Amino acid sequence: MSSAAPRPADQDHLWSVDEHLEDILATVRPLEPIELQLLDAQGCVLVEDVTVPVSLPPFDNSSMDGYAVRVADVAGASEEFPAVLDVVGDVAAGQAELLHVGPGQAARIMTGAPLPPGAETVVPVEWTDGGLGEGPVSGMRARSLAPEGAEGHVHVYRAAEARAHVRAQGSDVRAGDRALDAGTVLGPPQIALLAAIGRGTVRVRPRPRVVVMSTGSELVQPDEGLGTGQIYDSNSFALTAAARDAGAIAYRVGAVADDAETLRSTIEDQLVRADLMVTTGGVSVGAYDVVKEALSSVADEDEPGSGVDFRKLAMQPGKPQGFGSIGPDHTPLLALPGNPVSSYVSFELFVRPAIRRLMGLDDVHRPRTRATLTAKKALTSPKGRRQFLRGTYNDGCVSPVGGAGSHLVAALAQADALIVVPEDVESVEPGTEVEVVLLG
Repeated sequence: MSSAAPRPADQDHLWSVDEHLEDILATVRPLEPIELQLLDAQGCVLVEDVTVPVSLPPFDNSSMDGYAVRVADVAGASEEFPAVLDVVGDVAAGQAELLHVGPGQAARIMTGAPLPPGAETVVPVEWTDGGLGEGPVSGMRARSLAPEGAEGHVHVYRAAEARAHVRAQGSDVRAGDRALDAGTVLGPPQIALLAAIGRGTVRVRPRPRVVVMSTGSELVQPDEGLGTGQIYDSNSFALTAAARDAGAIAYRVGAVADDAETLRSTIEDQLVRADLMVTTGGVSVGAYDVVKEALSSVADEDEPGSGVDFRKLAMQPGKPQGFGSIGPDHTPLLALPGNPVSSYVSFELFVRPAIRRLMGLDDVHRPRTRATLTAKKALTSPKGRRQFLRGTYNDGCVSPVGGAGSHLVAALAQADALIVVPEDVESVEPGTEVEVVLLG
């Protein structure tokens, strides 16, 4: 998980966003590969190339319901002068013993069934009378209802070229081809391909297990009544959902009260199921910001470098941050601010890349682009701070949503982008090109 220890913090040092992220990514290591069943591997990253052991399709087969015939036997066929062929039987998908189609003969064939020996092409049933002698039909009658359809004669009203409506062996992939490259994230199409080539298990890096907990005695769970001075806990829900969106298996822990011993005990209990821990709240300088107090004694005294550093970052929102490793397995922990916007922005900038690194992905960042700022007035930003403002992005333009307050959850819910204002910029006029982090 983590092999390098985070750099110790200088209390007077104001970390840049890039320095903090670099420290996190230098510390967090991809999880060790394991062999998983296909469905358990969904969302995971392949650690080895997968080679095709058997061609797809493994045999020539029909892409239509119809009749397998020889090309010469239907040459020149028309509704006025149909070709009349002897039906020698059915060829169904999965059928082991195949009929032989000789001159003047046809075999009724189903979609996916192997092309029988002697046949050169497939005539769709709609080009025939279906063996009923009553002109063109729209489909076959079920064998159980009309078993006689597999014998007798069939009238064919159109000619067919060689190998028409035939899916050739290996036309999808051939034995020996590379099916998937190492580094591929396994989604439904990739899992379908693995199953199709006969792979029941695959070697991947597992999805990281992320434990999210919020702190604060004022926090109440949704659906409960609010008392004086209380608010609903939204951070743990937002960050758990964000962790799942990033590809993790995320566990939400109910809000922990502002008590260092309770928080310390909860963290230690949760380590057993965590590849990464995320806390929110309690990292500032208040008398009841107990995350610092609790985490200071969770470090392993026998392991130099373990523990959590608390830092001030040159960013807005999200100035107070904590990062380090705790417990016997040196589980990475990121301590985020408690204000909703601060915690979410911090997650996008720092936690999401850490999750993606644990997964073994090369590209751990959200996509970024340049966009023209559309706003009623200039945006202001504190000097020396990199500001991240919520915005909506559309067709090369971005508009701010809500104000700069780090408590504005409603505005955050409308945003699909972050507008980045660099540290050396104090004002951004409408029409200016700005950097945008795309969240969707």
